[in-house]
Amino acid sequence: MCVPGCMEVVRAGTSRRGFFGRAGAAAAFAATAVAPMPAVAAPRSFERVVDLTHTLTPEFPSFFGVPGIELERRAEVRKDGYNMYVWKLIEHSGTHLDTPIHFAETGASVEDLLADTLVVPLAVIDVVEKADNDADYLLSRDDLLAWEAKHGRLPRGCCVAMHAGWGKLAVSDPARFIGRDVDGTLHFPGFAPEAAAWLLKEREVVGLASDTLSLDHGPSTDFKTHKLWLPANRWGLENVANLEQAPAAGATLVVGLPKVKDATGAPVRLFALI
Repeated sequence: MCVPGCMEVVRAGTSRRGFFGRAGAAAAFAATAVAPMPAVAAPRSFERVVDLTHTLTPEFPSFFGVPGIELERRAEVRKDGYNMYVWKLIEHSGTHLDTPIHFAETGASVEDLLADTLVVPLAVIDVVEKADNDADYLLSRDDLLAWEAKHGRLPRGCCVAMHAGWGKLAVSDPARFIGRDVDGTLHFPGFAPEAAAWLLKEREVVGLASDTLSLDHGPSTDFKTHKLWLPANRWGLENVANLEQAPAAGATLVVGLPKVKDATGAPVRLFALI
């Protein structure tokens, strides 16, 4: 999400059979970080790739209801011999990453995030049925413990993704994806602050991911999950696509993040390696 005010490598030598990128978080983001990163997990191999990224267009739903990207043509083949656009882009649009400094006075910005912290184990928590019954559902500590009862302890340095079934709505039913009511309140699921606090204290998790517009649920006005999670030297992913195609456990997440100085976030290309 983008709050009011923000408007104005994977390692060389990777292959499908031998993936040498560290699936975990090896070091701190930057000297300004306020907390250490979780430890490194074991290398993984993979056989197929799932794209977890929505196509970013001016029509893609955004938090403020304005286009997240605008493209201005600056050159075309018939006239100039080549094609080129200039982009006007909101950092927090489409499938994107929030950095620690997005909700802190100091902290890691986009260029500070080390490659080792962007190739991590992926844990997908399915709350589709609960979200169908409650558009404002908050993923809870009980949901996390239920996942662990089936799949074991959350991997070190992993990303925990909430699969609420909202990803498919972004294109098929944008009004429901946003959930704006007559009073202007948004309605979509998110992470309970208590669940985020528990993950910070009890587990070694580097990132949260949501298939909705925000890590916090739609009605939130204090963005408490953001305020807990990001300043603790963690990152967040929002508007994630196709989580139903990823397994609950065992995949590796690759975050393709533009390296833009001082950026508080950026659109990303996400892959689940399975």
